Amino acid sequence: MFSRIYSDTSLSLLIVLSASAWGLYWLPLRAIEYAGMAGSWSIVLVNACPLIVLFPLLIFNIKGLKIHPVPMTCAGFMIGAAFTLYANGLVETTVIRATLLFYLSPIWSTILGIFWLSERLTSARIVSIFVAVIGLFLLLADLNNSDNIKLNIGDLFGFLSGIFWAIGATIINRWPNAPTLPLTTIVYVATAILSVLFAVFLYQDPIPNIDVIKGSFFTAAIWSIIILLPGFWIIFRVSQLLFPGRVGILMMSEVIVAIVSARILIPEESMAFLQWVGAGAILFAGIIEVFFGDSKIEKNPESLRSSPSR
Repeated sequence: MFSRIYSDTSLSLLIVLSASAWGLYWLPLRAIEYAGMAGSWSIVLVNACPLIVLFPLLIFNIKGLKIHPVPMTCAGFMIGAAFTLYANGLVETTVIRATLLFYLSPIWSTILGIFWLSERLTSARIVSIFVAVIGLFLLLADLNNSDNIKLNIGDLFGFLSGIFWAIGATIINRWPNAPTLPLTTIVYVATAILSVLFAVFLYQDPIPNIDVIKGSFFTAAIWSIIILLPGFWIIFRVSQLLFPGRVGILMMSEVIVAIVSARILIPEESMAFLQWVGAGAILFAGIIEVFFGDSKIEKNPESLRSSPSR
C-alpha cells in the first residue's frame, strides 16, 4: 500500500487521522469498566479481540515471520509493553495526564534517533527537549492549591509507556522492511500477555465471569477491530518510512482528541493552571520539532531498505 512513491504530506495526514482515532481509546476501556469488569481485565479484552482477525490473516503471510524475526519480536514486545502501560495509565490516572505523559515519546524518540539513527542534533531539538522537560515538571507538580487528582502509579505507567514506545518505534525505523502484519500481531500478542500478567499479579483482580465477558465483547470488538486496529496498522507502516521523532510528534493529534473528549465526557478531571501550562509546553515542544527540526525524510522506500543506518 505504501511501497509506491509517496509524499511526507500524505504520510503525515495518515498518521494524524489514525492517531486521532486512538485519542478515543479510553472510551471502551472506561465503558467496559463501568459495565462491571475490572479495569485491568477490560484492557485484556480490548487488546485480545484483534487477534481474532490477525491470527487468520497471519496464516496467509506466515513467511513474514521469517523476515527480521529478532528485531521484529523486540519491537513488538517493546510496543506491546508501551501499549499495556498506556492502557493501565488511562485506567489508573486521568485521561489527560496519561496521554500527555505518553506523548513525551517524541523526546525519547529524538534522543534515540540521534544516537542510533544518526539524526542531527539541531538547536531546535535541544530547545524542544528543554521545553518538554519544563512541561513535564509543571504537569506533575503537586500543587497544594489545586483539587486535581494526586499523582499515582498511573502517571508512572503513562511516563514509561512513552519510553517503551520510542524504543519500539526506533527499532521499526531501523528495519523498515519488516512486514507490518506479523509485527502488528506480535504487538497484540505481547499486549494481551502483559495485560493478563498485570491483571493477575499486579492488581490480583479475579477473572471476570462469562456473562460479564459476553456483555462487554461487542463493545470491545467494535472499538478494537473496526476502529482502532486499522489505525494501528497504518501507524506501524508509516513508522517504517518516517523518522520516529516525527511520527511521535504527528501522533500528537491523539492528545487533542483525548483532551477534548475527556473534558467533555469526564468533567471531574481537572488540573491546576500551571499544570495546563505544562501540558501546553509538552505540545509546544512537538511543534518546535515539526517546524524547526530536521525535516529531511527519504523519498524512496528502497533507499531506506538499503541503508544500513536506517
